[in-house]
Amino acid sequence: MSENATPVWFITGCSTGLGRALATAVLERGLRAVVTARDPERVADLVAAHPGRALAVALDVTDQQQITAALGEAQREFGQIDVLVNNAGYGYLAAAEEGEDSEIRALFEANVFGLMALTRAVLPGMRARRSGHIVSVSSLGGLAAFGATGYYHATKFAVEGFSESLAAEVGPLGIGVTIVEPAAFRTNWSGPSMRESAIRIDDYADTAGARRTSTLATYGKQPGDPARAATAVIDAVTSAEPPLRLLLGRAAYDIATARLDTLRKTFDDWRDVTLSADFPREAE
Repeated sequence: MSENATPVWFITGCSTGLGRALATAVLERGLRAVVTARDPERVADLVAAHPGRALAVALDVTDQQQITAALGEAQREFGQIDVLVNNAGYGYLAAAEEGEDSEIRALFEANVFGLMALTRAVLPGMRARRSGHIVSVSSLGGLAAFGATGYYHATKFAVEGFSESLAAEVGPLGIGVTIVEPAAFRTNWSGPSMRESAIRIDDYADTAGARRTSTLATYGKQPGDPARAATAVIDAVTSAEPPLRLLLGRAAYDIATARLDTLRKTFDDWRDVTLSADFPREAE
C-alpha cells in the first residue's frame, strides 16, 4: 500500500468518451487514478504513460463480484479512494411502447443499480476518514426529457434523486456529492454505444422515430469537448465549495434554465388548485 498522500480517483467507464478524458486529465494533473473498463487492455496505455500513479482494473459495474474485486485492487495499490466517479453508462432509443423489457432492465442495471452498488461499496472507507467525494455523471437528460429516450431519462432522473438524497446524508460526514449534467458531447453516446429498440411503431414515426434519426445524426458533430468537460469536473471537485450540480455545455445551460422557467410558470398558473388540496386552515 502506498503512503503517497496524492488523492486517488476511481473512475468507471474509461475506455472512451468522458471517462477516458477524465482519467487522462486527472493523471496529467499529477493525481492518482484507478482507471476501469470492462476490458482493461483498452486503458493500458494510460497506465503505461503514468507509472506508479495509474492502475488499470477490469470492471463491469453490473457485476457485484467485479465491484468487490476492483475496489480490493484499488485498496491494495493505493490504500484508499478519495474521489469516486460514476461515469459508466449508455443510451437506449425507443418510444415508451417500443421498449423491450430485457433492454430496459439492462439499461437500469448499468446506469442506476451499478452506480448505486459502487457508491455503497466506497462509502464505508470515506465515512471512516470523514472525507471523500462522489461524482455521478447524469445528463441534461436527468433534468429535461425528450421523445425516444424516455427509458434513458428514467435512469438519469433516478441518478439525480439518489445523488441529491445521498448528498443530504453524507454531507455532515465530510463527503461531497456532485451530479454532472452534460449536454451533447463528442463521445460514442449517440454512435457505437447507443442501443436501439428493434420495435418500430408507425404511429410514433413523427415523434420518437424522428428523434431517433436526429439523435444518431449528431454522432461526431456534438458541440461538447470531452477534454474541456474533464477539466471542468476536476475544477469543480477540487474547488473550495464543490457544487451539487454541474451543467456542462452551452446547450445544457440554455435548456436547463428554460426548463426552470417552464416549471415555475406551470406551478404559478396552477397555484390555487395546488393549495386547495390541503385541509382548510383554522382561523387565526
